[in-house]
Amino acid sequence: MLLEYTSTFVAHFRGFNYFSGVVLVSTRVVDGSDMDKEISSGKLISPEIKVAIVHDWLVTWAGAEKVLAELLSLFPNADLFTLVNFMDDDSASAQLKQHKVTTSFIQRLPAARKHYRHYLPLMPLAVEQFDLSGYQLIISSSHAVAKGVITSPDSLHICYCHSPMRYAWDLQQQYITESGMSGLKEKLTRYLLHRLRQWDTNSSARVDHFIANSEYIARRINKCYRRSAEVIYPPVGRADIQCSEQAVIEKKDFYLAASRLVPYKRIALIVESFAQMPDKTLIVIGDGPERRKIEKQVERLKQQGQNNIKYIGYQDDQSLQRHLAEAKAYVFAAEEDFGILPVEALANGTPVIAFGKGGVAESITEETGVFFNRPDVKSLMAAVNNFEQKNFSSDACLKRAMEFSCKNFNDRLYSFVESKIAQANIPSLSTKASNNGPFRNS
Repeated sequence: MLLEYTSTFVAHFRGFNYFSGVVLVSTRVVDGSDMDKEISSGKLISPEIKVAIVHDWLVTWAGAEKVLAELLSLFPNADLFTLVNFMDDDSASAQLKQHKVTTSFIQRLPAARKHYRHYLPLMPLAVEQFDLSGYQLIISSSHAVAKGVITSPDSLHICYCHSPMRYAWDLQQQYITESGMSGLKEKLTRYLLHRLRQWDTNSSARVDHFIANSEYIARRINKCYRRSAEVIYPPVGRADIQCSEQAVIEKKDFYLAASRLVPYKRIALIVESFAQMPDKTLIVIGDGPERRKIEKQVERLKQQGQNNIKYIGYQDDQSLQRHLAEAKAYVFAAEEDFGILPVEALANGTPVIAFGKGGVAESITEETGVFFNRPDVKSLMAAVNNFEQKNFSSDACLKRAMEFSCKNFNDRLYSFVESKIAQANIPSLSTKASNNGPFRNS
């Protein structure tokens, strides 16, 4: 009954998948010292330490899966645990195919492939059933329940936290309101989220060290769990590709909004704002639950004789990157945990106009974009006008994007894990570490 009554909630929750719709590009940077090369490729990691990587679920390659791909490349002998794995061979990365994958009992439940999120109430139980007793190092990649795995006292658990469960914490009211729930369904959903918060808080004690993907998320981790977190920004593969090629395409006279079409991305707000600026062209890329709403907005404007806004639907990665490179600016209105696409815009030499809250406030600087402080038409219009009064350098955008490269992520995460193993004083780890370091072959 609980699953049935909460189906509306989880159906709404589907639209808020972390970094949905971003195509995975995993690259290796070949410049730098020999040590950098070996760390980035995982060659220094000793097979003597048995490593488990726990990820929430594998359905599509998005931002969280970019992090997972880099973790798998850093730990080539790791085993992978996930609630469900419905990744087809065409979508799965080379890293995933090389690793043993263990799934939970949810994988075998009815209609799990299409409706796995409907089993949200069972996910805490499912993740606790993974047997990690034989592993010395556990790394969880978590935006839902992965951090809740049960580990032995003689192991080290490091969590790369993309976000605490947003729908169970500060965004609870927003999710319930936007889903239109009322009556018994709303009451049961609130009770479910209450229990999830209790479990989420309790299970945070199972983590030895937290890593956050931004200062914004580090603050949320402290608020929810009262735990400190090291900040290591996630890898943006495009930062390696575009920046290394230094290929900046000549700009055209249009602004770009591109994302999954879900309410919190506020694409409708961007369209409404540019409707008030008929002399400025906006191109919208994306698909999702709000597609019809955006189409109706654009159609209504056309009927009124206004043709400055174009919605072109879903575009493949090649087309998306071309539009990012040609746009005079990328417009981003979401309050996101980190925000991959704004950094991809920078990697294409394109500045950003962004809502100044969330992780994007850390990735965009005064040299690479402008912010608007309120999610409303007046504030966004003022930001666009402010943008047009300034000059932005593509070189400055490229330089900033390189700070979020895969190489930087790999080096920082490797060093963090290595230092925590050295500090752990766990016999099962220290006896398997060589004199040259925990992961280095003697």
